[in-house]
Amino acid sequence: MISTIVTSSTGYARRLGWEAPVNVFAWAVATDDLKRSFTGEDFVIEHGLTGESEALQQQLARQWNGPVHRPAWWTRWKQGKSNLTAYRFARPGHSTAGVLTLATKRHERHGMSLVVHDFWASTQPTAAAMLAFLGRHNTRARTVEFRRGALLPYPALLQGLHHHRATAEAWHPWMLRILDISEAIRLRGWPTYLTTAVPIEIEIEDEAGNWGRWMFQVNAGAAEIIPTHVEGQVSLTRCQLAVW
Repeated sequence: MISTIVTSSTGYARRLGWEAPVNVFAWAVATDDLKRSFTGEDFVIEHGLTGESEALQQQLARQWNGPVHRPAWWTRWKQGKSNLTAYRFARPGHSTAGVLTLATKRHERHGMSLVVHDFWASTQPTAAAMLAFLGRHNTRARTVEFRRGALLPYPALLQGLHHHRATAEAWHPWMLRILDISEAIRLRGWPTYLTTAVPIEIEIEDEAGNWGRWMFQVNAGAAEIIPTHVEGQVSLTRCQLAVW
């Protein structure tokens, strides 16, 4: 469906059909700032991952960046490799609403830092509760580092901070190239409330620079794209399609 690469030569990769869909940042913020800025409300916090929490990760990954499929061995391998501790967040009597995994590392001067690997929150209040939980580590850790891509692309952290002393570190982005348009569209997450049909013209990778005509259709979260003779209302290059 898609091909992914990570490279510092983004211009060269772009000419070959790959595109970077999002900026990639790692964030660092003081635990004291998190403690002053966020409250946990009435969320219950439990150790470990369950089938329910892994299903939540799949659901949220589909909403934001397409289906990030983790095979059955992934969780055990990742936890052992990075010495991760996992937490689940839920309101009393309700299903899991947030998943957090983190590790510790020695601070460059003294003490330690927390390193967040997974931060999956189904709602803004859940995200606030998870950030408040991290802030309560302020007596042990001076800073919390969110690994590249750990934070979902909504501004829960920056909008909630009372003191904007967070630092961002840019890195080489993941780049995508569509190999199978139909399968890529089918597997991408789509809103369940959306029903529409749009004719699209997509650049064909040949020397003549031709364009193919497709009909994009989505109904109740299920989407497909099929060849058509209808003139397109939207025109996309392969790189633009990868970003979309």
